[in-house]
Amino acid sequence: METIEQLEQKLAEPSDALVHDLAQVDGDIMLLGIGGKMGPSLARLAMNALKRAGVVKTIWGVSRFSDKALKDELEQEGVRTIACDLLDDEQLQQLPDVKNIIYMAGNKFGTTGREHFTWAMNAYLPGRVAEKFRNSRIVVFSSGNIYPFTPVFQGGATEETSPAPLGEYGQSTLGRERVFEHFSHQYAIPMVIYRLNYAIDLRYGVLLEVARSVQSGKPIDVTMGHANCIWQGDANEIALRSLNVCTSPPNFINVTGPETMSMRWIAEQFGKRLDKEPVFIGEESDMALLNNASKSHQLFGYPRVSLLQMIDWIAQWVKEGRSTWNKPTHFQERDGKY
Repeated sequence: METIEQLEQKLAEPSDALVHDLAQVDGDIMLLGIGGKMGPSLARLAMNALKRAGVVKTIWGVSRFSDKALKDELEQEGVRTIACDLLDDEQLQQLPDVKNIIYMAGNKFGTTGREHFTWAMNAYLPGRVAEKFRNSRIVVFSSGNIYPFTPVFQGGATEETSPAPLGEYGQSTLGRERVFEHFSHQYAIPMVIYRLNYAIDLRYGVLLEVARSVQSGKPIDVTMGHANCIWQGDANEIALRSLNVCTSPPNFINVTGPETMSMRWIAEQFGKRLDKEPVFIGEESDMALLNNASKSHQLFGYPRVSLLQMIDWIAQWVKEGRSTWNKPTHFQERDGKY
């Protein structure tokens, strides 16, 4: 992939399984919080899958749309966009009733110093949304940050692991889950709680951050010595296919790749491809923030894009100096402060 256009096309390529599954979903699909890193490509993927299936549905995209260019772009591609501040209850109540909701709204970075806003977005707003869409099925984006650190040799937290989030972002994200879970019980709303950790494409993510550090000679702190990741196209596909496995009480699903990645090994792989010697600081802890996504692999199969493929793509992207986003993951954080 050499251009943004090629990258977007790759992210929007549906699998046969997605085409089949999305054809089984009744009703339109609304993405609440479409303006984030994953929303636009998720909408394009859904539209391409529906076209291949020969099924006509409306894909709705709701966001504040501070970037009007994105709104115009999505409209041109066939998404029905609505500019809406979800925290404004009058605006929220005016949204059309849609059968399928993918809830992507939330706040993470910039939490420190604005904790009140993070709690409003992550724990108050979900209740208002659940009340509004009590007759829909809802896939709720969440995070692996709701889990405690686990021993590296155990392979990551499963859906049965008791949440124990560090810091107010993780705590408020667990609040989001609990509020949605409450309304799922109260109104029998079918839901999936989608615990993602971490999605990447070529413009952002854990692998890009390591590759850029290797290229620039910046020391890589390996104290958080292990992590998970998944190609954004695969993560988007799982979110859409999750509409078919929503239940009440909610179905909790970890979403990530199958590997527990050694950050030292990742850096060395980029070193080979970029002809640079990685510089390391720190020592690997035997505890890390890790997800075990075996349940999602059983439901949906393994991701289509492998870890080595992601490494190859990102190494080439970095080598050629292509466009990236200034949206660090802060995967190295061990105190839960973002």
